[in-house]
Amino acid sequence: MLRNTSATWGWGAKTLHWIGALAILILLGHGWWMTHMTPRPERLANYAWHAALGYDFLVLLVIRLLWRWTNTVPDLPSDTKPWERFAAHAGHVGLYVLMFVVAGTGWAVAVTARTPMTTDLFGLPIAPVITLERSTRNQIEGTHEVLAYLTAALVLVHILGALRHHFVKKNDVLRRMAA
Repeated sequence: MLRNTSATWGWGAKTLHWIGALAILILLGHGWWMTHMTPRPERLANYAWHAALGYDFLVLLVIRLLWRWTNTVPDLPSDTKPWERFAAHAGHVGLYVLMFVVAGTGWAVAVTARTPMTTDLFGLPIAPVITLERSTRNQIEGTHEVLAYLTAALVLVHILGALRHHFVKKNDVLRRMAA
């Protein structure tokens, strides 16, 4: 089944979700590693690869949001409490907002580097070079880092919520996205 129904996620939504989830985990892990562990001579190549994956993630994110807007979102189980519905909705909105803002600040950092990074993983030009004051660029870079950590925290809450549905509430919320 390609499209979503009121009871299940279609394979289109599942594919976009899991590719995006993998990209986020790679970007978060690689971002931390390249800023804390990478020797200085290799940093530029790591930053360029990180930016390239970030550009492709941003394209995937736009596709995913368009898919979500044009497909039914499956209903939560009938025994879901109002606070749980609110938390689920707020968590998803927060994830989308953070994904866009982190990708956007990453784009601004990448295209304003001394050696601008303007291509995606496939070598396609995806971003124009812009010029910013050094202090502004540093503020954007700091914002990107802080929001990436906030994204990591919200991703963890999202995972814990899915596991709660599976192991504590024993419903099919996790299975609908995984199977």
